[in-house]
Amino acid sequence: MKAPSAVKAPLSQEKVRIAVLGASGYTGEEVVRLLSLHPTFKVTVLTGDRQAGKPFHDVFPHLVTAANVPDLVKIDDVNFDHVDAVFCCLPHATTQEVLKGLPERLKVVDLSADFRLRDVNVYAEWYGGEHKAPELQKEVVYGLTELHREAVKKARVVANPGCYPTSVQLPLVPLIEKGLIETEDIVIDAKSGISGAGRSAKQNLLYAEATEGINAYGVGKHRHMPEIEQGLSDAAGKPVLISFTPHLMPMTRGMEAACYVKMTPGTTVADLRACLEERYAEEPFVKLLRPGEIPQTHYVRGSNYNHINVFQDRIKGRAIVLSVIDNLVKGASGQAIQNMNVMMGVPEETALLQQALFP
Repeated sequence: MKAPSAVKAPLSQEKVRIAVLGASGYTGEEVVRLLSLHPTFKVTVLTGDRQAGKPFHDVFPHLVTAANVPDLVKIDDVNFDHVDAVFCCLPHATTQEVLKGLPERLKVVDLSADFRLRDVNVYAEWYGGEHKAPELQKEVVYGLTELHREAVKKARVVANPGCYPTSVQLPLVPLIEKGLIETEDIVIDAKSGISGAGRSAKQNLLYAEATEGINAYGVGKHRHMPEIEQGLSDAAGKPVLISFTPHLMPMTRGMEAACYVKMTPGTTVADLRACLEERYAEEPFVKLLRPGEIPQTHYVRGSNYNHINVFQDRIKGRAIVLSVIDNLVKGASGQAIQNMNVMMGVPEETALLQQALFP
């Protein structure tokens, strides 16, 4: 599916009034940072219950120069009559109750994991609790924008994908849809910067604990596994199981997914490249690199871009697909804005064309 080069702007030239719920965390901060240059969206509400009453730049001093940013308030004090759209950046397992209580006229992008899994029983299995908004779940659209753009356009509530699922599905879904790789024996070795674990104080995230070393976590049971499998199964038209191991890296932001796949008989690495090149030729944020170029997290840092490339494995018939994103932008807040742009009829690239920050 190709991204439109021009999308009609909303009929009204009035600003879209935005509430960011859970703005005191990293994903909420990134939404505010990116929206500071948005010509159509205006942040009018920021919530952060533990930081309520504080100016936003007291919590995030680097945004002291962001204009007209409201102070943080408690979510119970928000008057949603003066809000048009919501970015929900609340912690996992807290969003379901909040969203089902919002006025139905609001457009919502939820950045938590609470609505990503269509099957509420699968959600309960992986997240350890009963789904508290099963009726709302039925109308939620999963919003990996490049793959679900038409559904996102019509949606009232969009579940923003997780960071790992974004980095894996963008390269693998087109290859599965075209029957170019086998759906068995997909192995994914992934790495994330520490910001992916959030802003809460945790012992394993202390500088002395995290620096100068790497460690695997969630081995064999990471919660993004069913989300990845849901997307790959949709592409294949049958259940797909993967082997997936994430690692915590001593860097602030960035994500790499190394996907080891078996090609179908007669398929070559050139065929995989041709498929991805055709699929993403006109997509503004997905870039297939030149043959031999290795995607690096440094080259997407702070941006909404996804860099992909494909390499021949030494094992006959196998290929290595590399994919990198910024876990806080394309893996979270940038993609959320991309989805909201589509939902509101705003050009999709609006406020998201920043180039990567390097070095």
